[in-house]
Formats: sequence, structure tokens, C-alpha cells
Amino acid sequence: MDFQNARFEFAVGTSAGLPFSDLPEVVFSGRSNVGKSSMINRLVNRKALARTSSTPGKTATVNFYRLGFCRFADLPGYGYAKVSRAEKERWAELVEGYFSQGRRIRLVVQIVDMRRPLADDMDMLDFLQEKGLPFVVAASKCDKLNVSARAEQDARFAGLCRARGAEYLPFSAMTGEGVERLRSIILSACR
Repeated sequence: MDFQNARFEFAVGTSAGLPFSDLPEVVFSGRSNVGKSSMINRLVNRKALARTSSTPGKTATVNFYRLGFCRFADLPGYGYAKVSRAEKERWAELVEGYFSQGRRIRLVVQIVDMRRPLADDMDMLDFLQEKGLPFVVAASKCDKLNVSARAEQDARFAGLCRARGAEYLPFSAMTGEGVERLRSIILSACR
């Protein structure tokens, strides 16, 4: 099972256009600009497979990447983004449609910014738990904190995850921290 063979398959803008789920799926979820696309690029060891931007809200579709043994689904972000209300409503319908279609979801990688988790992040964790979806919490941008702030956030996230029965791992697309552990979790989930 190789992460290097990833390729972009397609992008879907409405729930009616979602393809049949014929492979195990690993879903990347999180708020706008949390680093979902950067995480995918780091996992597959490519610089620009998934498009990244410093502007929140650039991923406006569900983007699918095929790895052979599974498919990655990069969801639009929730929360802050400078887009119209109609566009935010379309994203919400798309994401809700994705999760309600009985897809072969093997793992949701719920990405939160280690520096500032938001109420929306906690709501998403509650949603995943209520739906009974298997998930791991990946705290991105861990390299941007000093040692004491990092220790404080590590303890906070570990407690939040333990209470929900989920694994927590710090992740940095810049340094590679957490990459091997997350690859291992993905492989186990897709077997």
C-alpha cells in the first residue's frame, strides 16, 4: 500500500454529483485554512497534488484523490471564509450530503488548528461521535507554538479526544511531525 501513487480523480460541487463509493474512503475535514490540503500533500509526499492557499475557502468542492488502496476526500472547510451566504449554504449541503450517503468511510481525519480550536471544531467532533464514524484528531500547525504553549494544548487536546474515544496526534506539514503515525492509522483503517 503506497502513498506515492496518489492522483487527483475529480472534484464535485453538489451532493447529487458525488460518485459511487467503490473504495474505502479517508475524509479530511476541518475549518477553512486549517491545512487539509497541505496535510494531504505531505502524506503523499507531493508539493502540489492538492491545491493550497493562504486565503480561507479556496476548497469549494469535495476533491477526491485515488491512492489505489483507498480514496482521500478533501472536504470544503467550515467557519470563516470570505464567500457569499449562498456559497456557504452550498458547501453545507455538499458536506451533509457526503456524510449521509452511506459511503465507505473508514476514517475521518478531523483537523484542528492546535493554536486555536473553535466551537465549530468541537461541534464537528460531536457530530462524528454521534454518527459513529471512526475518526482521529490531527492538530495541525503544532510547529508554530513555543514549548509551554505546545504542552498546554497537547494536554487540552488529549483530554478532549480521550473523552470522545478518539486518538489525538500533533501534525506539522512543515516539519513532518505526525506524518508516519497518520499514515499508519490510515493503513490500519483501510485494511
